[in-house]
Amino acid sequence: MSKYDEALEKAKKYGQEQVFKYYDQLDDSKKTELCEQILSLDMDVIESCKHMEELAKKGEISPIKTLELDEIDENSDAFTFEGVRAIADGKVAAMLLAGGMGTRLGSDDPKGMYNVGVTKDLYIFQCLINNLMDVVNKTGKFIHLFVMTSDKNNDATIKFFNDKNFFGYKGEYVHFFKQEMAAATDYNGKIYLEEKGKLSTSPNGNGGWFVSLMKAGLLDVIHNEGIEWLNVFAVDNVLQRIADPVFVGATIMNKCEVGAKVVRKAAPDEKVGVICLEDGRPSIVEYYELTDELMNAKNEKGDPAYNFGVILNYLFNVAALERIAGDKMPLHIVEKKIPFLDENGNFVKPESPNGYKYESLVLDMIHEMDSCLPFEVDRKKEFAPIKNNTGNDSVESARELLKFNGVEI
Repeated sequence: MSKYDEALEKAKKYGQEQVFKYYDQLDDSKKTELCEQILSLDMDVIESCKHMEELAKKGEISPIKTLELDEIDENSDAFTFEGVRAIADGKVAAMLLAGGMGTRLGSDDPKGMYNVGVTKDLYIFQCLINNLMDVVNKTGKFIHLFVMTSDKNNDATIKFFNDKNFFGYKGEYVHFFKQEMAAATDYNGKIYLEEKGKLSTSPNGNGGWFVSLMKAGLLDVIHNEGIEWLNVFAVDNVLQRIADPVFVGATIMNKCEVGAKVVRKAAPDEKVGVICLEDGRPSIVEYYELTDELMNAKNEKGDPAYNFGVILNYLFNVAALERIAGDKMPLHIVEKKIPFLDENGNFVKPESPNGYKYESLVLDMIHEMDSCLPFEVDRKKEFAPIKNNTGNDSVESARELLKFNGVEI
């Protein structure tokens, strides 16, 4: 069977024949690219938009015990000793989720290339490498850093790191790979075309990071280097501690499959996912899923029972990740503005949402783990996310927090 026949058969199976509308207008190379794209996409996920109400269902939510700051302080020497030993033995690596663009910051570059400096250049990527170098200097061990990019920013990200000489980090310890892509559809589940020979796609959500890493062949590096723990973190928090020895040691000593850094919520309705148990297993409830009852619930100390928000900094056990790698991840269907070709072949950039993108999220991986250690950190010292230009969680607020922590900007 030819590649065209295979792609057409797949499109027909899922009711997506419209993607061949302009096929006869394409040259041979574009025809091949279209067929390869169709064959590479997981179209099973698109069927899920027909039963979206089932996806949103949660199990029974209950509180989970968090390791709070005072208890961490009491045990910091033991935790640090254990963490430093694991890092020095090469058992810990870092995993940066960096597939996003700086669009909301007014930039066409990858988000990590954004310059937060005022009196000098200080890029988001540079802040993260500086934080990682703190651990290298403390342990005497360079840590392997895996960087997940996307189709949209891969080349620019790699070039930037090379141009900046990895900000002083050893380049041989940095490994780039691309995130898998997912189709974008209209409200009826029909895949849009963004060009006559190209389906509309977007990154498949940060929950696909481990499968993407495996497909890139990087599991060999992890096995060959004896890496047992992967510290997964997002690109936009310039203050976060990466491969933090205290966090690593606490997770190992508590015999948990995953550790989750959390901050005490600034307000009951703060827009952060909350760490909890769901049907007795570790889980995260998104802020928009919190009922008034959960938001106002108290624990035995009289404190809010669901008071710790995740900051997307997790320490996963590699063996546990391999165990769940073949499992079907929960799917999140998100309304988005999707550029597309209309029925006359004209390119349209919509001003309001016109369809769905399909994502899996790293927070759902927590629920697949048998045990989790929520680990509190001081938000003024470790939580400076950059989501917007001004206001809360912005370039402005991050700059103030960097200065507060003695970082010269």
